[in-house]
Amino acid sequence: MIKSIAVFCSSSNFIAPKFFDIAQKIGELLVKNNYHLIYGGSAVGLMGKLAETVKINGGVVVGIIPEAISSKVPHIDNYDELIITNSMRERKAEIEKRADAFIALPGGFGTLEELIEIITLKQLQYHNKPIVILNAFGFYNYLLKHFEYLFTNSFANQQFKRLYHVVESPIAAITYFKQFSLSSIPIFGNFSL
Repeated sequence: MIKSIAVFCSSSNFIAPKFFDIAQKIGELLVKNNYHLIYGGSAVGLMGKLAETVKINGGVVVGIIPEAISSKVPHIDNYDELIITNSMRERKAEIEKRADAFIALPGGFGTLEELIEIITLKQLQYHNKPIVILNAFGFYNYLLKHFEYLFTNSFANQQFKRLYHVVESPIAAITYFKQFSLSSIPIFGNFSL
């Protein structure tokens, strides 16, 4: 059963307002559906908008941030829990451990790295948790096109398309999580890197 959702997203304050609207909507839907937010811990960019929205609406926020970054960025006022790790690697491991599901909103290199790592860990059977890519405004079109190139040219097995689910809207993401069943997603038997 899904209780906590990790959200990967931008920490930039300089992106278009429409992306902040997406973060706000995800935050509202998390609370409405009784999901706890697990996220990267800062109060800037989409990360900040998301966390503030969850708190304003009465939800639970768990921030996980490396010490080196924690001292350089603003924090929200009222985390339910703030975990400061020694490194980025520890941060990602803690997020993976605490989250029951993952969603990637628009973001930069850090978001892409987190998304690719969590997909790879699922491919390697370290977890079997749902992963959603929120392709809002076509943000991930080029990445998804590259994924197709990998599949078409045998750099990745076609069956690995089932490792993640792509949606176009926040409500579609939450609907997927509500309908997700571990038994409906196969753990792959034989696989290749």
